[in-house]
Amino acid sequence: MANGPVAKVTFQVVDGIDKGRLFRDLPVPFTIGREEGNLLRLNDERVSRYHAKVQQDGNDMILTDLESTNGTRVNGHVVQIRRLRHGDRIALGRSLLLFGSDEEISARRATLRASIKSLLGGALGNAPAQQGPPTVHANPMAAKCEADCDFDLNIKDEVVVSDGDLFIGKNRLPPLPQKLSPSQAARMAEILDFLHHHLTQATENIQANDEATEIRVAYSDWQGVVAVQNLLARYLRAVAEPEVLDQ
Repeated sequence: MANGPVAKVTFQVVDGIDKGRLFRDLPVPFTIGREEGNLLRLNDERVSRYHAKVQQDGNDMILTDLESTNGTRVNGHVVQIRRLRHGDRIALGRSLLLFGSDEEISARRATLRASIKSLLGGALGNAPAQQGPPTVHANPMAAKCEADCDFDLNIKDEVVVSDGDLFIGKNRLPPLPQKLSPSQAARMAEILDFLHHHLTQATENIQANDEATEIRVAYSDWQGVVAVQNLLARYLRAVAEPEVLDQ
């Protein structure tokens, strides 16, 4: 990324009909798609006319899917909005892009290796191995829901949007924050995507009895659910008390 009033980024096409092409020093913001109006144009019929956009917010480079037909993936995960880091692999249609120049990607790898080496060589590396508890215990840090959220979260009714609010039937769900910057929206999406991914992993092997009245879940999978609960509690505390992150 170049210094100056207009950030510039590089994308490499590593697979697809355009593989081997190098889009160097593209001035941000710009769009990616198959139409001529895109600064990064791909000759891929599975890429939408205007598939995605890249913009800068502070020090973050943000990729946003523009409601494309076939979606956008970053490092194998379907995304709507995501912060990009050098070395990320972006899949659009049959095309696979690599974010960053060879120099930028090498620099990030060196930084990551140095960070890992420092961590392993520090307190973590010198600390004796300890046997952890047999399960992960959730800390009771989350406050109780407000009265209007105190209903059975059994989605029998349709989830609808009205005036920007989410409802399950007539029950209003907690509202999403509004007017987020692109970087804030990307960070929020990363947290929710992370939690969704691990809840999916922990519940994908659930088995029901013949009457479908009870379910059985392996203890290791249940530990995964409790771990997500614990992480949510810590996120809640960090939102209310940001200084706890420094403790």
